[in-house]
Amino acid sequence: MEIEGWTQTLGAGSLLGIAAAAIAVILLLVIKFRLHAFLTLILVSLGTAFATGIPANEIVNVLVGSFGSTLGSVALLVGLGAMLGKLIEHSGGATVLADTMIDIFGEKRAPLALGVASLLMGFPMFFDAGLVVMLPIVFAVAARLGGPVLLYAFPTAVAFSVMHVFVPPHPGPVAAAEAYGANLGLVLAIGMVIAVPTFYVSGILWGKYCAKKFGFTVNAGSLFGAETDEDVKNPPSVLTVVLVLLLPMVLIFMNTGLDFLRAAGTVSEEATLYQVARAFGSSPVALLISVLVALVVLGFRRGETGNALEKIVDSSLGPICSVVLITGAGGMFGGVLRTSGIGDALANTLDGLGVPLILAAYLIAVILRVAQGSATVALVTTAGLLAPAIAAQGLSAGQIAALTVATAAGSVFASHVNDSGFWLVGRLFNMDVATTLRTWTVQQALESLMGFVLAAGFFLVL
Repeated sequence: MEIEGWTQTLGAGSLLGIAAAAIAVILLLVIKFRLHAFLTLILVSLGTAFATGIPANEIVNVLVGSFGSTLGSVALLVGLGAMLGKLIEHSGGATVLADTMIDIFGEKRAPLALGVASLLMGFPMFFDAGLVVMLPIVFAVAARLGGPVLLYAFPTAVAFSVMHVFVPPHPGPVAAAEAYGANLGLVLAIGMVIAVPTFYVSGILWGKYCAKKFGFTVNAGSLFGAETDEDVKNPPSVLTVVLVLLLPMVLIFMNTGLDFLRAAGTVSEEATLYQVARAFGSSPVALLISVLVALVVLGFRRGETGNALEKIVDSSLGPICSVVLITGAGGMFGGVLRTSGIGDALANTLDGLGVPLILAAYLIAVILRVAQGSATVALVTTAGLLAPAIAAQGLSAGQIAALTVATAAGSVFASHVNDSGFWLVGRLFNMDVATTLRTWTVQQALESLMGFVLAAGFFLVL
């Protein structure tokens, strides 16, 4: 957020030093002194705000505003997704679907099967919404086979991540494509070609390595998996479970598909039908509709009473409180860094680098991402900075599309403690900070580097 009438006077070096010190303090407090992450993030956010010179009378507004804006997008998705997941898990649907997948694909190919299903669902669904919806299936497969959680969770999480980062109609590549004047069809084609091998290397192969190194299994502390369905009466059919899972995907696809058509100039955003469809296809509304349908299909039609269903839904909210609050606090810390002006200062400093255009786009996005946490801010800032240079270069349509994907690749690099997504993944997978850094942060770096190398290859040949 911007503060009216205030200008940052510190240079990029000072701001980067403050950000690095703040990150080091977070790691020290959480890992060494075991201070709760929620308290740590609030404390360090407050200290960082003072250190970067944000006006004292605006600091609380910045903290609360950044916290609230993060919760606005996360709390509804995680809360509704947890309700939907709990209904699927309690009805026995998660185990039914897990058993069917294992029968069809076999135990050895179960991680790949989960990942491919998530790739398909990840085309219309945002990362956090898709991950929460798929988690009960992931944990059910892990519990059924007794294997390490990360063996099954990483392919799913990475599938949603690569689709969200590289493939329209997700907002990141669409925003960059609009700034660069790229052809969305080419961005979609290149993004899909890059997403699949990147998913396999950084999802399947890296997931196997992480599972060997961190072999924890599903337990009562997990978001799903505290119950068994041995005594479930009249579990739903596989088709019913699949249709319930597909419902939010179809609704969100309607929304993101329309957004794609709007960006292509096919439909007008002023049309009433467009606006209504977008409202019903927004992730929170789509999940709300899906929860209501699940209450009927997985609850009332199986003989559950309203009282019992109310308790089931309510029980899903307790385990996610920590997830939501810590994620919001991570957004608070990132918001303080952005408000301090570190992104603008770094962008202005890096503007004069004498490096190839595609490498400059990637490096600027990487540095902005690592410095302030938000992939969206890193991508949009980089695209706005380099758009005039790209327009003046006389590049081909294929090269501009490759540049768009390379910028998106930079914006996902090395998710860590200033990124709300880092806390979301760590808490949903029941990992501590050190384990999340050694698994998810490294994966995001691998995903970013591989995406850039492949995008650079397209840039050279197109």
